[in-house]
Amino acid sequence: MSQRFFDENVYPAIGDSEITACRLCPRACGADRKVQTGFCGCGGQVRAARAALHHWEEPWISGVNGSGTVFFSGCTLRCCFCQNYSISQENYGKALNGEALADVFLRLQDQGAHNLNLVTATQFLPWILPALDRVRHRLKIPVVYNTGGYERVETVNALKDYVDVWLPDLKYFDPGLSACFSEAADYFDVASRAVEQMIRQTGTPRFTQVSKERPESPRLLNRGVIIRHMVLPGHKEDSVRLLGWMAENLPRGQYFVSLLSQYTPYRQNPRYPELNRRVTSYEYGKVVDAALALGLDQGFMQKKTSAREAYTPPFDLEGL
Repeated sequence: MSQRFFDENVYPAIGDSEITACRLCPRACGADRKVQTGFCGCGGQVRAARAALHHWEEPWISGVNGSGTVFFSGCTLRCCFCQNYSISQENYGKALNGEALADVFLRLQDQGAHNLNLVTATQFLPWILPALDRVRHRLKIPVVYNTGGYERVETVNALKDYVDVWLPDLKYFDPGLSACFSEAADYFDVASRAVEQMIRQTGTPRFTQVSKERPESPRLLNRGVIIRHMVLPGHKEDSVRLLGWMAENLPRGQYFVSLLSQYTPYRQNPRYPELNRRVTSYEYGKVVDAALALGLDQGFMQKKTSAREAYTPPFDLEGL
């Protein structure tokens, strides 16, 4: 990816080949986003559905005050169980120009956010990065990149000087599952290489205390990688295989694992009836046991009470 891709003198004008033949994500769908939407459902303008303090990320991200989270519209995946369906696939949101987006970032910092958390942002990078450049001299908090994991290695490389904390999913090991559930048979091949690059770029995780005057206060991750994996009902074996790959291939002590039990079916799925229920304690427990047996004991587990719709924030344009 060329430096010109992120040149503020070029963007937000939408004349460059990355937009007129879009290849921002691994789909490389080639859409001319000046006149049509890409696979992600997005055209030539940033859209977002919420920008507010979010308290339901991992404790090292949310801290005490919350994470300054911007939920962008659209998505490069087609997860049939997506809990953010109204924004990821129905593209609900408000259009923002670069100046308005930069103001959103600063307002979140002013509200006491511990970090700036960009959720599903890749389809809008040509506009987001110039907005970050505008406020770079005033932004004093880390930038978190919250992604489904389906990223080009070139994109991860290009974000080296922008992203402090990576928060990727690793959703599947089996390409059959990713093809059925997310319309991305190449998901593991793409996401695993992207995650490896994220770890190489951030190096050894670094923390800071919420309060320097109170050493007992919670600590916050200000550089590093937390890999999320949500256990799906009926597919604990795929989770175990994925954890086995992580233990064998990723460098110990250079990342954390967050095992999620929060799967909540947002509607009935006639094609995949196994997804019409929540994960059982037995299924989740088996995955946790496998993680511990593999030595993946650095990170987070969730209580079964996390499988609640209340953990999905309202997409009501707050903060925009």
